[in-house]
Amino acid sequence: MSNTSLDVSVPAAVPVFLGTAALPKKHDPEFKILGAISIAHLANDMMQSLILAVYPLLKHNLNLNFTQIGLITLTYQITASMLQPVVGATTDRAPKPYSLAAGMGFTLVGLLLLSVAHTFALVLLAAATVGIGSSIFHPESSRVARLASGGRYGMAQSLFQVGGNAGSACGPLLAALIVAPFGQGAIAGFSLVALGGIAVLTWVGHWYREHLQGRRGANLHGGSVLPRLSRRHVGIVLAMLFLLVFSKAFYLASLQSYFTFYLIHKFHISVQSAQLYLFAFLFAVAAGTLAGGPIGDRFGRKYVICFSILGVAPFTLLMPHANLLWTGILSVVIGLILASAFSAILVYAQELMPGKVGTIAGLFFGLSFGLGGIGAAVLGTLSDRMGIEFVYRLCAFLPLLGIVAVFLPDRDRLRNPAP
Repeated sequence: MSNTSLDVSVPAAVPVFLGTAALPKKHDPEFKILGAISIAHLANDMMQSLILAVYPLLKHNLNLNFTQIGLITLTYQITASMLQPVVGATTDRAPKPYSLAAGMGFTLVGLLLLSVAHTFALVLLAAATVGIGSSIFHPESSRVARLASGGRYGMAQSLFQVGGNAGSACGPLLAALIVAPFGQGAIAGFSLVALGGIAVLTWVGHWYREHLQGRRGANLHGGSVLPRLSRRHVGIVLAMLFLLVFSKAFYLASLQSYFTFYLIHKFHISVQSAQLYLFAFLFAVAAGTLAGGPIGDRFGRKYVICFSILGVAPFTLLMPHANLLWTGILSVVIGLILASAFSAILVYAQELMPGKVGTIAGLFFGLSFGLGGIGAAVLGTLSDRMGIEFVYRLCAFLPLLGIVAVFLPDRDRLRNPAP
């Protein structure tokens, strides 16, 4: 990137532009709000992960093949991904504080449908409803996390996202302990978690509304404290980030959707044992997410992105050739490293396009969900035709696309350091 493409014309005292309200660059983080939104994210994604966790049960009960399993994931991910950029762009113009609780309500309805779904079509409807809930929840809650960050954007996004990752990790564990022994109908019991989440998000919505009202007199046209790239360079960098999200999302889809089947097929372990291995992987993803944001704040987001995607390649290449013990260990290492990327990618993109917090959050969450869904469908078809082990040998090469991250502009050296 040529230095002539940078326009450093905005003083550091100018507030960071955040959609409809500007905040000072430095203020105390609102940890109560960050904690609440993280807990709500945990509840939301825990319930959503039940769809993935009960795949073996649904496959047995409804006599599904791997292609149909992939279509369930595709349906959920596409409804989540297609609406998220629309929701994000809409709330950039007019924030909707209580849309957070409404999104959780859709997830509640989807879960109840899943608990009584005895046809493939009804399972798809349940997955689509849960996806709609996700599309409403994520962009606006990501904005809330940024507003409450105190300028520590990576830390705030990591705290927000680790709740979701922890919830995703809990899904398989709860499926093994509750759904597997008591059957598909036990999913309905998680409606209590959804109701608790709605209560928490309603409280967050009150804070958000009052916060916006208190900021109505603020300068709404402040620029970014970051130097800005030309439009052409922004497009190139976004394309590079999309490619990185593609490599991450496809590989994670192989583990989230088919890891239990891979373990059962290759090592002949029980469904419950396989779900425990999936829980260990997803727990590692949560831990990696928590670390990625603060490390990016401290050392630079580009370096986190490079290490988390390209650096995981040796471990993904080893895993298809490992025994059960080392497969479990490698999956944990992969989860820890690979998950640290998303917070850094998201904040990097938000700094690249100031004033588009919701749009960027919706675009990148949506892209991640959509690519995950497409990946699940494609990999499901490949599994039916070529075998589940072939899929893992093929996906092992995806992190090599992380070489693209080396060419990202090092914007972190051009910004004021985070507090």
